[in-house]
Amino acid sequence: MLKTLAAQFAVLFQERETRKNLGPFLKFLLFLFLVMVGFAVVFHFLMWNVEGQRHSWFSGFYWVLVTMSTLGFGDIVFTTDVGRLFSVVVIFTGVVLLLIVLPFFFLNAIALPWIRASLRVRAPREVREEMAGHVIMAGDDSVTRALAERLDTYGIPHVLLEADAELAARNAADGRSVLWGEVDAVETFQRAHIERARMVLANLDDVTNTNLILTVRELNDRIPIVAVAASQDSVDVMELAGATHALPLRRQLGEQLAGRVNAGHAEVHEIGRVRDLVVAEFPVHNTPLAGKTVKESRLRELFGISMVGIWENAQLSPVRPDRQLSDQCVPVVVGTEAQMAELNEVLYIYDTNWSPVIVMGGGTVGGAAIESLKKRGVPVHLVEKDAEVAKALEGVADRVFVGDAAHRELLEEAGIMEAPAVLLTTNDDATNVYLAVYCRRLNAELRIISRVTHQRNVASIRRAGADLVLSYDALGVETLTALARKRPLVLLGEGVELMEVLTPATLVGKTLAEAGIGARTGLNVVAIEVGEGENAELLRAPGAGTVLEAHTRLILIGPAEGKRAFEEAFGSMELN
Repeated sequence: MLKTLAAQFAVLFQERETRKNLGPFLKFLLFLFLVMVGFAVVFHFLMWNVEGQRHSWFSGFYWVLVTMSTLGFGDIVFTTDVGRLFSVVVIFTGVVLLLIVLPFFFLNAIALPWIRASLRVRAPREVREEMAGHVIMAGDDSVTRALAERLDTYGIPHVLLEADAELAARNAADGRSVLWGEVDAVETFQRAHIERARMVLANLDDVTNTNLILTVRELNDRIPIVAVAASQDSVDVMELAGATHALPLRRQLGEQLAGRVNAGHAEVHEIGRVRDLVVAEFPVHNTPLAGKTVKESRLRELFGISMVGIWENAQLSPVRPDRQLSDQCVPVVVGTEAQMAELNEVLYIYDTNWSPVIVMGGGTVGGAAIESLKKRGVPVHLVEKDAEVAKALEGVADRVFVGDAAHRELLEEAGIMEAPAVLLTTNDDATNVYLAVYCRRLNAELRIISRVTHQRNVASIRRAGADLVLSYDALGVETLTALARKRPLVLLGEGVELMEVLTPATLVGKTLAEAGIGARTGLNVVAIEVGEGENAELLRAPGAGTVLEAHTRLILIGPAEGKRAFEEAFGSMELN
């Protein structure tokens, strides 16, 4: 206890702010003492010459202190008007100096610095000695907080670097793994045991990220460093500094949104890979599959491809043999690259819609989406409120419409009634929700793809009519988790994940039909991996009669909440 107090005092008086405030506080105490001495002198003068009473000097000082503090015991009082007037002056002076000014000085000079010093003493200065295989993160935002939760589900330890001691102490008190230290200091990474870490994440501004990368490379030239780049121009700089991956996430978000657009020819859009399996989706619109059931589509029989989910109304629904494929749904399928190529040959002869796609918002995300669509040969119309932003994209989009997207005339001129899809890429969620409702009312068959900034608005924009929602946070978490686990990125959509789990003991010996994983959890079994390392074999498109064996891994696709349902139904979900 005494050691902690001594440490707090040492930190307290080392602070420049404390030393700066201590001088004025001591001067105020001296001024207060002189005022009290002056009042004591006047007290004796009035008591002797006006009241005719005699008191000791200590009694006079005692009366001043009792009166200024408004305690007023009443054992020593004035009986004349002059004496009572003096008492009023002493009381008001005491109220101002003792009850207002003194607490203010005390809080700022002593109490608050003391609290801060106490927090700094509690701030963790080194990670646990046994920590290994951890991710070192710099930059505390919604992405790193969500990433920490995701890493916890996979049993991957992590630590957040925090330069502010108070924030570090508060985060530690909240149960977060945190380390106090400057993010560009060699000592910080030494105390974070960088030699045993699996990855470093730099998620600050581009300049600080570059300094951090150079600092890490001084200590370790092999550890993977992932840097989040705010500007595309910073990517090359960070890579030259030593970053293993420099991620312009906002541009990648635009490219991901563009990749989910169905326009021109009907074709398969790859959204990720699992080992040698391709995870993809394709539009049913204007193809012979529209109106057929999953069983009648015969995808497995004709191409060996498994349908593992169906996107409709921004929800990924489980697959049932009797489920009818509507004209607006988008099935998610899994198969080999060759199988996808065969399906593409069949789909390519059907046209979904060759009218221009409309992009609303020409910022970093919108600009990247336009460039990605143009590379695919898809015509694009941009609707942008800011004239300067619109002018910068005139040579990229086929046509640019400057004005408020809420104006029906402008949207009709941009081609909203004929467009196959609209991308909502503004960074304001409320605007995107409004535009989703508006666009859906204007064109019921329109495919609406939207970005969101805050996770809490995902449900709102789905209700507003969006067919697919992607957020910056989700892209960041999925990308960084994939890099930490050394897995390829599979970004299915908001709230949908791809998981690899060890087969629970409760399912060993049962067939997939008997297990009922899909019906009980909403998760679909994409594949089953048998064996370890190079000898591992992947059982693609397992049938209902496939028997689940011990020491195998299930590869699942489904909603994030399916994890909890899986654990409730089959026991602990050991993620691989």
